[in-house]
Amino acid sequence: MFLFDKELYEKVKAPLEKVKFNSLFARAVVEKQVAGTIYADHPENPETVYVVHPYGMSLLFGSTGNHHFNKSLRDYLLNTHKMRSKAEWLQAYPDAWNNILADLLGEKLVRYNQESDNNTTEAVVQNTRVNFKFNTDKYHDFKKNLARCDFDVVPVDRELFSKMKGSVVPIFFWDNADDFCRHGVGFCVVTGGQPVSMAYSAYITRDQLELGIETSEKQRGKGLALHACSALIDYCLANQYEPVWSCRLENAGSYKLAQKLGFEPVLTFPYYRLP
Repeated sequence: MFLFDKELYEKVKAPLEKVKFNSLFARAVVEKQVAGTIYADHPENPETVYVVHPYGMSLLFGSTGNHHFNKSLRDYLLNTHKMRSKAEWLQAYPDAWNNILADLLGEKLVRYNQESDNNTTEAVVQNTRVNFKFNTDKYHDFKKNLARCDFDVVPVDRELFSKMKGSVVPIFFWDNADDFCRHGVGFCVVTGGQPVSMAYSAYITRDQLELGIETSEKQRGKGLALHACSALIDYCLANQYEPVWSCRLENAGSYKLAQKLGFEPVLTFPYYRLP
C-alpha cells in the first residue's frame, strides 16, 4: 500500500464514480473538501484505492487481484503495525472484495453481536451498512403530524459549531468552523443558549447533502432530532439538494429516525469495524 500523493487525487475521481453505493465521505477526501488519507497499489497509476476520512470511515475500491497489495491490506486491517490509534469503519466495492476480505482475515473476521460490539476486540467485526432513498411524499405526510417544537430551532453558526458535543458532531466532518460556515449548513435545537440536537451537512455536493445528526445524551428520546432534521431537509428541498442518509443497521435509533423522516432503506452491504 503506497501513500498516494495529494497532487494526484484527480486520478482517483473516475474510479470512485463507479462505486454504486453512497460514498460521499470518500468523495469529500478525494475532492480535498476535508483532509484525509489515500493509499493505493501504485504510487502514480492506481488500480486499487483505499480512502480514509478523518472521522474514521474508509472505502476500499477497485481491482481485487493485486496479491502484494492485499497482503499489506491485511496488515492494515488488523492494525499489525499500529498505523491506527482508533477504530475505523470500512466499506468495500465491488462486492467481490467481501469474499477477498473473508479469505484474508479468516478467523480474525467475526460477525456482529453484543459481545463483539466493544472497542477492545482485536478482530475485524462485520456489521451491515444501510443506504436510504428519500421519499418526498412520505416526508410531507410526516410534516403534517409533526408537533410544534418547544425550543428554538436555529441555523448553526460558528459558536454552535464548536459548542455541540458528542461523537457525531460537525467538527469531525469539517476542517474548521470557518470552512463549515462557508460551505456547509446545519440547524440546531437550542435551549438555555446551549445546543441539544443538531442536524448538519456531513458532506455536500452540487446536488446532494448527507445528513449528520447528534443529540445530547441527556436530551435523547424527546423527538428533538426530528425537528433539527426537518429544518435541514426543508433547506434541502428549497435549494434543490437531495437529502442523503446512511447508517449502520445495528444503530436502531438512526435506522428508525430515518424512516420517520421519509427515508426508505434500499441497499444493505457489509460494513467492517477495524480494531
